[in-house]
Amino acid sequence: MAVRLRAVVVLGVVLSLVSVGCRAKKKGAGAGGPGGMEEQGLGGGDSLAQYKAGTLGAGEGGPLKDIHFAFDSYELDEQARAGLRDNANWLKDHPKSKIEIEGHGDERGTVEYNLALGTKRAGATKEYLAALGIGADRLTTISYGEELPLCHEHNESCWQKNRRAHFVVLGE
Repeated sequence: MAVRLRAVVVLGVVLSLVSVGCRAKKKGAGAGGPGGMEEQGLGGGDSLAQYKAGTLGAGEGGPLKDIHFAFDSYELDEQARAGLRDNANWLKDHPKSKIEIEGHGDERGTVEYNLALGTKRAGATKEYLAALGIGADRLTTISYGEELPLCHEHNESCWQKNRRAHFVVLGE
């Protein structure tokens, strides 16, 4: 238990530092200023910012839709591939847009395992988008593992919502 608590604390510090770095990057990209992506309603904000604001999972998160994964898997099923094709079409219509792909997991497994699985989910998502013709230089990835759940109940229906790749429009 102490090891898990320490891992969560370390993860929190790392995520806070990453968030500070990402905020500076996003502001430089014009995402938060007048006429920026946030103001136009295109950016839903990253999950960490939404979690801190208490709005994670509230309303639409932007023009790109989340995809979901089976338990203990980072394979893209047909429904996920269809969602990614729709997202790729939006990205092709907005060729200057850059996105961050967040990998998420459910609460089962260790913190370390779920961070690794989130990384694989984000990576598989990025690879598929690249195969659809989206430049890899427009796509970044991050894993939040189990740390930012949309749903907090302890059942399969809830866990399914948490096993996802989420997309954040960073700017143009």
